[in-house]
Amino acid sequence: MKTLYIVRHAKSSWSYDSVKDIDRPLKERGINDAHLLSKILAKRIEKPDVFISSSANRALHTSVIFCENFGYPLSTLQIKKQLYSFSDGYLVKTVKALDDSFSSAIIFSHDHGINTFVNKFGSQPIAHVPTCGVIGIQFSEKHWKNIKKGNTILVEFPKHHR
Repeated sequence: MKTLYIVRHAKSSWSYDSVKDIDRPLKERGINDAHLLSKILAKRIEKPDVFISSSANRALHTSVIFCENFGYPLSTLQIKKQLYSFSDGYLVKTVKALDDSFSSAIIFSHDHGINTFVNKFGSQPIAHVPTCGVIGIQFSEKHWKNIKKGNTILVEFPKHHR
């Protein structure tokens, strides 16, 4: 059995005209939401075996906050440039390439790709995953490369806790 948590990066800032999209920072609200949700989840779920983030600043900053609150060593946080994508293709490839020694994983990525992924692989239709939204899906397969339709076991959005 495999468990996957997908996290959409927290709320980012559009205030900087000269900053490239990949470099956009989190807003204060995004930082607060990431701390709020990660602290709640750290008490509710078992710490995932591996943390993987898009290389975009906003996803990376979100993942660092989650690492801190889960007590996951930053030195083992995996950063994947290909997750800086707005389709689910690289997300699917990343998940299916996970080492089978990991029974659980948490991945920090972006809109559209996440929405498509959780509706394709989860059991619960989700119209829109907001910033810092977390979806958990459990798969009955033994190997990540073989995952198909799973069971949605967690849907948490910051607005549920404000």
